[in-house]
Amino acid sequence: MNASLSLFETTGFTRILLILIVTVATHLLVIGLRHGTRYMISLDQLERHPKVRSVLGLITSTAIFAIYFTAIGYCLNEFGISLKAYFASATVIGLAVGFGSQGLVQDIVTGLTLVFSDLIDIDDMVEVSGQTGRVKSIGMRFVVLENPMGALVYIPNRSIGNVINYPKGYIRCLVDVTLPKDPATREQIEGICKIKLEDAAEQHPGILLAYPTIEGVRKTSRGKEFLRMKFRIWPGRGAPLETVFKQELVRTLQDLDPKFTDWMVTVFYETEKQIQKRSSQAKKVTINK
Repeated sequence: MNASLSLFETTGFTRILLILIVTVATHLLVIGLRHGTRYMISLDQLERHPKVRSVLGLITSTAIFAIYFTAIGYCLNEFGISLKAYFASATVIGLAVGFGSQGLVQDIVTGLTLVFSDLIDIDDMVEVSGQTGRVKSIGMRFVVLENPMGALVYIPNRSIGNVINYPKGYIRCLVDVTLPKDPATREQIEGICKIKLEDAAEQHPGILLAYPTIEGVRKTSRGKEFLRMKFRIWPGRGAPLETVFKQELVRTLQDLDPKFTDWMVTVFYETEKQIQKRSSQAKKVTINK
């Protein structure tokens, strides 16, 4: 009896040791796989192929799930649970029943749809489920965004309804300042705008994706001249430019010229394609005339 008990204790210890080895090995394998994927995604050769990076991230997520699923099955087998019955639950119906809902299946299908329908790719600037940020990864369960504050936002795939993709990676905010005809006053206004532009870059760096620039003096077909400034900002982060920046600029310009009014500074948003299209249309109208 003592010999049987000793054999049982030895066998039990061996099983526990094997389970610990499998658990540690699985965890290390997953860590290595994640680091390897991040390294490959960061390679310069793949930066020009966002679709490859997205698919690579999805494959990694699927592989990690498969590794964990297999490791759990092996551990359960050591406790006498049949592997055949366990792996049978890997079917779509088995997963839905095993997890109590079809949420996992919906996550997987939605993740595949996001990648292969060209809705989003890694590094895209998007708005998903009310959250705005750059896509860091697309997995079986979650889409991970990095928002303007640098926080990572995990969005379950099944909760994704509509997707807004910003192809340029930013919002173009334009500020136009109407210029008077007096050359001396115009030169002073340009100097003030340059200073205010630099102040805005220092005061609101969190909303900017590139350093703001002065695009120069523009002229309409009817002779109206204005100075245009360009900001490339995070989507939905233009409030400081519409309020603080504009108010300070108007107040400073009024100190220079009391006749300067609020309507002479306009803040609006347009894409480069829209601007180019409207410019070409304006040229066509002029030619037709």
